[in-house]
Amino acid sequence: MMRGKPLDHWLLAVTLSAIAVIGANAQQATLSAAEIVSRNAAVRGGLQAWRAIQTLSFSGKMQAGGDNRPSLPNVGSRREQKVATPRPTAQVELPFKMQMKRTRKLRLELQCNGQTAIQVYDGVNGWKMRPFLNRTDYEPYTADETKAASEQADLDGPLVDYAAKGTIVELAGLEKVNGRDNYRLKLTLKSGYSFHVWIDAQTFLESKIEGTPRRLDGEYHPVEIYMTDYRSTNGLMIPYVLATKVVTPVPVAGKKDPSQYSAETITIEEVQLNRQLEDSLFAAPKSDVAVSAPKGVNTSATAVRR
Repeated sequence: MMRGKPLDHWLLAVTLSAIAVIGANAQQATLSAAEIVSRNAAVRGGLQAWRAIQTLSFSGKMQAGGDNRPSLPNVGSRREQKVATPRPTAQVELPFKMQMKRTRKLRLELQCNGQTAIQVYDGVNGWKMRPFLNRTDYEPYTADETKAASEQADLDGPLVDYAAKGTIVELAGLEKVNGRDNYRLKLTLKSGYSFHVWIDAQTFLESKIEGTPRRLDGEYHPVEIYMTDYRSTNGLMIPYVLATKVVTPVPVAGKKDPSQYSAETITIEEVQLNRQLEDSLFAAPKSDVAVSAPKGVNTSATAVRR
């Protein structure tokens, strides 16, 4: 009788483990999109806390250069030829400062070789100045950049008060992100634009978000943004590392290899909440603004929904 005890205990442990796994999976399956969003808001600090935030300021380092993605075919030509676009060989980290104010106002300043590149969006229109490209006058956003800026979520992210913003949220299934179970949510803005957000099934924090497709070499490519290193800032959970991957598949043996991508990482060093920010920071630049920007050029440094 005693000889059977260890085996009985082992079988009991396996059975209980299986029941626990089944229970956890059942809980995941029974959660609705609204319940997932509610848990996300709670762990991020709560709706009331986010509603009290009127401005959000970040500073840190942004990766640039070192783009080792393969050259893409020259789409549109009769004979597809590889386009060898000159790219920096070394990746550098550039200091940046980003300021956000309700609603959808954004100012980004990026330091490069003693010069400051600026992007400004007032909630309706945007402008940019890129001195490192010898463009020292402000230019208006392209149509693509304006569309991307208008579709960016407010400073509290796309899930906070989503219904009040006219957004529809649906549960699109369960997927793995970096080896962890995630809820895949489909968000449809009132403009009709839709994208996906992945919520970690254990922490209920955003782990991945589908960014605005980026135009490279005359073709649009999917953008994925991964959020990690969450830290509590005055009770609000904010990711301090955002890795943006632009998927640039190229033909390999007649098929496109989706594993090819270029990556940029933003590392946040300081976050300030409700800092006084004048509306003039986001207003149309006082200097002469160019009549139009070059066609087909998308220079938005960070089309990142938050």
